[in-house]
Amino acid sequence: MKRETRLIHSARPPYESGRRPVNPPIVRASTVDFASLAEMQSAMQPGVQSAQSFTYGVRGTPTVFALESLITELEGGYGTKLYSSGLEAISAVLLAYLRPGDHLLVVDTVYAPVRNLLESFLSDRGINFDYYRAHETDLESLIKPETKMIYTESPGSVSMEIQDLAAIVALATARKDILVACDNTWASGYCFRPLEQGVDLSIVAGTKYLGGHSDVLMGSVTATESAFEKLHNTSVLLGLSVSADDAALTLRGARTLHIRYPAHAERAIAVAEWLKTRDEVVRVFYPPLSSSPDHALWVRDFDGAAGLFSIELDPRLKPRLAALLDSLQLFGLGASWGGFESLVLPCDMTANRSLDDWHNRGPVVRLHIGLEDPDDLIDDLSAGFRAMDCV
Repeated sequence: MKRETRLIHSARPPYESGRRPVNPPIVRASTVDFASLAEMQSAMQPGVQSAQSFTYGVRGTPTVFALESLITELEGGYGTKLYSSGLEAISAVLLAYLRPGDHLLVVDTVYAPVRNLLESFLSDRGINFDYYRAHETDLESLIKPETKMIYTESPGSVSMEIQDLAAIVALATARKDILVACDNTWASGYCFRPLEQGVDLSIVAGTKYLGGHSDVLMGSVTATESAFEKLHNTSVLLGLSVSADDAALTLRGARTLHIRYPAHAERAIAVAEWLKTRDEVVRVFYPPLSSSPDHALWVRDFDGAAGLFSIELDPRLKPRLAALLDSLQLFGLGASWGGFESLVLPCDMTANRSLDDWHNRGPVVRLHIGLEDPDDLIDDLSAGFRAMDCV
């Protein structure tokens, strides 16, 4: 069954008395009332046996389980746990598998809050880490006896480097005791499935394309069978959960992912190609472009593209950046992405990279291309560049 059909038919409620609602009902609950002690004891099995057992609200309700099941099928995994945000999902992964004294390898192009989590929280608790370049050619030399995980993000945050996950997985597999985790939010499980490459854990901020409407916060981690139990148990121990309402919003958004996702890409490619022609733009960071240094890897591993990319402007334009951003009428100025609307966000690369020097480079702006007509977006950006000329 193709993924488009799976998105429509996965996690639908069963027929009861010959009928059913199209969408799973929103089940809100804290207490679950059992008819007998025997039924309670049967439902409350230890570990993953009760991963989708309706026993207590914090463990999930049928609405939550439906979204978990859909994402599991989309990602091709064994099981999925949901979290209240993408960052909470990432935190759950790091807390589930790392212990004091362990070593973690993290790609230097990681989502900035992960860098803060490592440097301000986990390092104080005895977890050691090193950053590696997205195109590191000798990753094996950075592995230590105590290395337990390689944490990847592909494409990389803002600068959009595609990692050779097949090579990373081969390296980890040879060691046998190293897990590979991948932030898969850009692809959202739709155009790239890391677990099919041998990755152990695929992390997605469902806030973005799965929800798709900028009105819900959601995170997910999909794991292989060997990795799922520890993820599940840690989530239960920490009381990590999501509301049925947020799960329902995300589930509703996911049903149209196969329509929205390619539409974002089509518009993004048109805008990115136009930006390449502008004198103000030094480079466009977007793997689907044939000019991207990672285009071949993107073609090999991905069968689609998100509407998210970045541009680097001429360094001389840094004092005039506000004129560009403040003059835009169709692009909102804000964090997150993946909704129907277009957004821009200036990015401080000097604060979010450890291995490459960005100090003498031009300002970087991340763009999310929404579902507006690309010609209108191009006109808006063109007016923004003209506003820079007036400063």
